[in-house]
Amino acid sequence: MPDHSLYARRLREIADALDAEPQQTDDVLMPHPDTLDVISNRHTKRGQFNHAIPEALQLQRRIRRYNADTGVPHGDIVALALDTWLRAKGYPPDLTPRETDVS
Repeated sequence: MPDHSLYARRLREIADALDAEPQQTDDVLMPHPDTLDVISNRHTKRGQFNHAIPEALQLQRRIRRYNADTGVPHGDIVALALDTWLRAKGYPPDLTPRETDVS
């Protein structure tokens, strides 16, 4: 017959270990600090980003509305969203401190 107290103790240890692990939150939607540094630097070189996107998603309208509500520039909205998504998928940029400090 199995020792139930040993089994219960092991379950408590597992539960405690799971509680100690960081829980997934909306933090994956938070922009990376390096990205915020790049975007906030007024000397950051900028380029156009044009792609055909489904009109049904109304992304342009939604970006304009978000810009009107927050004052965040259109390009920064797109850059923040794409950078956050690509980082979450395992594709961070190759940034070095020198690239973010354009003289």
